[in-house]
Amino acid sequence: MTGGIIALVAALVAATALGLGWRWRAGRFRTARSGTVPPAGTDVVTEADLGSSLGAQATLVQFSTAFCAPCRPTRQILAQVAGMADGVTHVEIDAAARMDLVRRLRINSTPTVLVLGPDGAVVKRAVGLPRKADVIAALGTAIEPSGAAAPAGGELT
Repeated sequence: MTGGIIALVAALVAATALGLGWRWRAGRFRTARSGTVPPAGTDVVTEADLGSSLGAQATLVQFSTAFCAPCRPTRQILAQVAGMADGVTHVEIDAAARMDLVRRLRINSTPTVLVLGPDGAVVKRAVGLPRKADVIAALGTAIEPSGAAAPAGGELT
């Protein structure tokens, strides 16, 4: 009997630790494919892939599905952030309809948000509902390289 209780407590502790770890990572942006060299062209998204044009400065790409609960608030956050910055667009892709792109970009769950640079290269990615501040910070990393060459006091457009 005691061995069963110990096993049950150990399982509860392990499940709680895994759940807290999963919750901590959800919605956090990570650098795309850090530490590995991706196959040529896999981490670049073109206008043909999106079915719309890339943003002049950056593009926020959201992969969603019909029954995804956090996809709706993610859509609202990304639309707000895209509306705040010139040259930034938001594109939503139905993951079920674009399985070719889902496989190529290794999208395993929805919502998944990709931050693309002006050339379509994936700069950051997040899985789950991101916070607005995190989206703005991730967007800043995509826009910053072009802003570094701007003259002092110049404004990004």
